[in-house]
Amino acid sequence: MSTLLNTRITELLGCKYPIIQTAMGWVADPKLVAATGNAGGFGFLAGATIPPERMEADILEVKSLSDANFGVNFHMYQPNAAEIVDLVIKHGVKAVSYSRSPGKEMVAKLKAAGVVCMPTVGLPKHAVKAVEMGADAVTVQGGEGGGHTGAVPTTLLLPQVVDAVGDKVPVLGAGGFKDGRGLLAAMAFGADGIAMGTRFLLTKESPVPEATKLRYLSCKDPAAIIRTTALDGIPQRMILNNFLSELEQASPLKKLLIALRNGLAFRKFTGASLSSLLTSALAMTRDGEMTKAQAIMAANAPMIIQKAMVDGQPDDGVLPSGQVAGVIDELLSCEALIRGIVDEAEARFAKMGNSHD
Repeated sequence: MSTLLNTRITELLGCKYPIIQTAMGWVADPKLVAATGNAGGFGFLAGATIPPERMEADILEVKSLSDANFGVNFHMYQPNAAEIVDLVIKHGVKAVSYSRSPGKEMVAKLKAAGVVCMPTVGLPKHAVKAVEMGADAVTVQGGEGGGHTGAVPTTLLLPQVVDAVGDKVPVLGAGGFKDGRGLLAAMAFGADGIAMGTRFLLTKESPVPEATKLRYLSCKDPAAIIRTTALDGIPQRMILNNFLSELEQASPLKKLLIALRNGLAFRKFTGASLSSLLTSALAMTRDGEMTKAQAIMAANAPMIIQKAMVDGQPDDGVLPSGQVAGVIDELLSCEALIRGIVDEAEARFAKMGNSHD
């Protein structure tokens, strides 16, 4: 193997290839994370949708299935955020990822324990702030990405973030990646690797039910994977289905009722108290960018996503997805996926070199 794929991120995370599997709720379970690590990539457990009493068991399960390093994702508003940080430190988990900074104190606690802090950002100014708060690397997601996402495409956003913080920390590109060509393109923009969610969702080791995987694979039009504010008022990219169409047309009262219903379901699932969930939701309104109804929806959206990702009912819940789903047509194992990405990137890089001889 050439040294092409030995980057600052592989050095930082101790993985073989600069290919990161992101922490998708209900999807990034121990088996997927371990399979990613065993194939030479780096996987993140989805800590936001794992009940607190199962969090430690899931960390230990990954360790039993793989000797590779891995990470845990969480968000600062979830009731058990502090407990997750303690478990990460206790079990020597290599890294954490998050979209909203857990604050300087918590970041400092993680860094003091040698845990790599890797936030996901959507704008250059957010990357700058994240590095100022202690981030060791940043993942920048362009508008093609799934779930909460911005409007600026990766091809424009990634070089901006590289210019802003790339001299200080490794930068990963996310949104629109699925193969070796994408990895090579990201590195040409100055990135140290790529992070993929949807492509790992559509692997054999992904726990997503077959009916839901087939719904993703049947989406052959990237334009049908839309950005919508219907779920919680913040733009998210999802596959358009009947449930999402109805949600977009729902009145504010109906959306609030849906939020409360799912809030109670999520409280039962996590074992969190109602007051802690309300506290988490209200904390999300402090910056003035979200209404209380939107915050409640955001805090409890996992239960709406669960219908498709766990129950196998793709038309009864929402389908977070990057636009790249529209150009994926097969389920590969994590080993085959990562091996294919590496081989293609190296072959195309060699071909580029030969074309200039």
